[in-house]
Amino acid sequence: MADRPVAIAEKRLMDVKLGELGTWIGGRDFTPNGLIASLRKGHDRYYNKYINVKKGGIGGVAMLLVGYVALSYMWEYDHIKHDRWRKYH
Repeated sequence: MADRPVAIAEKRLMDVKLGELGTWIGGRDFTPNGLIASLRKGHDRYYNKYINVKKGGIGGVAMLLVGYVALSYMWEYDHIKHDRWRKYH
């Protein structure tokens, strides 16, 4: 028995073919409420997958911390790059 076809707007990004990408992006909700709902959904998925588990470890929190460090480095890279070339000051 084959699975029933799923609408392109309901597919996950990993399941969308390259030719369907424009239609899939057009089906997204870019209103403020839609963006907040997608952020909330992403947070809930992350929390349930890595934090809210029976036998949890440090992995989920460490991944969040590494992401924060990488983002802060990217934001401050221009300042760090200019300091690198200074010899004494």
